Amino acid sequence: MHGIPVFLQTMIRTMNRTKMTAGSARTILSSAGNARKGVLLALIVFATALAGAQTGKYPQTIVFMTDFGVVDDSVAICRGVMYSIMPDVRIADLSHEVTPFSILDGARFLYGATPYYPAGTVFVVVIDPTVGSTRKAIVARSKRGQYFVLPDNGLLTLVEQRDGIEAVHEVTNTGWMIGTKLSSTFHGRDIFSPVGAHVARGEDWTKVGPEMPVASLVRLKLQAARMDDRGVTAEVIATDGPFGNLVTNLDAEDFLKLGYQRGQDVPVTVGGKEMKIKFVRTFSDVEVGKPLLYIDSRGHFAMAVNQGSFAEVYGVKPPVELFISRVQR
Repeated sequence: MHGIPVFLQTMIRTMNRTKMTAGSARTILSSAGNARKGVLLALIVFATALAGAQTGKYPQTIVFMTDFGVVDDSVAICRGVMYSIMPDVRIADLSHEVTPFSILDGARFLYGATPYYPAGTVFVVVIDPTVGSTRKAIVARSKRGQYFVLPDNGLLTLVEQRDGIEAVHEVTNTGWMIGTKLSSTFHGRDIFSPVGAHVARGEDWTKVGPEMPVASLVRLKLQAARMDDRGVTAEVIATDGPFGNLVTNLDAEDFLKLGYQRGQDVPVTVGGKEMKIKFVRTFSDVEVGKPLLYIDSRGHFAMAVNQGSFAEVYGVKPPVELFISRVQR
């Protein structure tokens, strides 16, 4: 606080300790003489701004994702559980429209979103087809310093491949759960939401239960794209939300190794259907209703119809095989 008068430094330290509210500021003003109130008010406003700048703290963030949908009260109940434990937490909804039971979609969305959140963020994920079974509930910490509260069913596969997992603990501490009688079908409310809030509140996350080996995590069995002399064999793994674009496991770098340039027609076989489609930069590079090939925002080869649904127009339902031949010289 170099350069700030001593009396103002004292005020700032007091405000940081006591978290001065508007009510306490009014109390100070009411005890001052009328002539001094204007000056004192200005000082309080200035000191409040400086106090905030000194602490540099923001509310902790929980990123919440489920396949619950939003037609009933499930998501609101889980949010209520988290707020009851940590009222000032920020809850960001990643999605509640994940394809029901699709662990792969959940893993993809986690992979796509986590780079845009800082260390310390807590991700609570409830895509849990085998809820109530012997599958484990876990808390994991990535090497980027983010926390994941979720079922051990493969949801962490892609994040682990990119970021690495530092440690994992199984959730067994009933003191971090809701109630003594847990539902066998709503662990989102009874286990994952309260545990996520306790972690976000800054409690020692290792107290959630015993440590388990990172190597024992359940992982999805994902096939990588395969290159050979003929071309590349890959897979359409999903559609892009409501738009019907095809999401693939083919990296842009591998596709470009085939030798195609933007503007060229590319021979593609999708689910046994052969077609030639233009490789372009963005949707509007072709006429409305025409198909296109492009590199999506995640850096993967993708297929779309300008202002239409590729999946519907061509009858593609993932997962299906994709083959692209090399450029013919």
